[in-house]
Amino acid sequence: MVLFVTGRCDRSCWYCPLSSERKGTDIVYANEHPVDIPAQMIEEAENMSALGTGITGGEPLLCLDRVILYCRLLKEHFGTEHQIHLYTAKAPGDDELGQMKGLVDEIRLHPPYECWNKILDTDYILSAKRAKEMGFDIGIEVPALPGLELLIPALPYLDFLNINELEWGETNAYQMRERGYELADELHNAIEGAKGWAEELCRHDKVHWCSSAFKDSVQLRERLKRIAKNTARLFDEITPDGTVVYGVLEPPLVQKKVCTQFCEQEFEPGSFEVCGDRIELAWWLLEKNADDLPGKKYVIERYPNGGMVVEVTPI
Repeated sequence: MVLFVTGRCDRSCWYCPLSSERKGTDIVYANEHPVDIPAQMIEEAENMSALGTGITGGEPLLCLDRVILYCRLLKEHFGTEHQIHLYTAKAPGDDELGQMKGLVDEIRLHPPYECWNKILDTDYILSAKRAKEMGFDIGIEVPALPGLELLIPALPYLDFLNINELEWGETNAYQMRERGYELADELHNAIEGAKGWAEELCRHDKVHWCSSAFKDSVQLRERLKRIAKNTARLFDEITPDGTVVYGVLEPPLVQKKVCTQFCEQEFEPGSFEVCGDRIELAWWLLEKNADDLPGKKYVIERYPNGGMVVEVTPI
């Protein structure tokens, strides 16, 4: 599960891909769902049978109390084997590390680009050393930018170093254009040349490359499939991408009762559901019986568990 704990951040990295909807706001999301109370976070983790949680932001350490609370609840609910890793652009000190000990398993440091050329002289290396002494798995995670080889001296102090393919976003588009960067293709947000900047560093055993395509087409798809498996209704069709497809009938108000009775008489239990002023049902049943059902009819494809609508197809 991806647990976004705040959009607040005390840095202004030009390459940050965070959306304008989240940037600067103090809101919490579990995957794509807003969280008002901790129970909603636990419910979302259960919905996808989450084996672990990645805590991100913004800057999570700006709301350390919130991080500690949520991590404790996750560990208490799912057990100590529920793996939790945290992303931070700060270099946590002994007090912060002490509070997270036993709750956060792995810390992924994000040293800003401007300090890469003097990485051994920064607090990030001191923080990495102390984190290892206290039992954390510790690493660095950064976007692919020119100069990645400057981080090679940090490798002896780390368990891993992750490189994410640089991505074009709505909030960093101007900065990307200012630097003359272009998209690698029309299908993904990856920047042309980003993989080449990582080649030298990726020769080292501790270094891992994560492409934009992998995040989009593998990580997200697998998460959606897990959620769909646990939350889909009997009549929802789960696609190979993890989205769900179902039909919607919006009958005229005066004919809603007649349409409901038709569904009760003609369809198997569990193949439809009355949802307020509309009836949701298996898409193929709606298509097959479209002539006998008055009103507006269409098929919806969306992310599972009431998530984002991907496509609406009229019948």
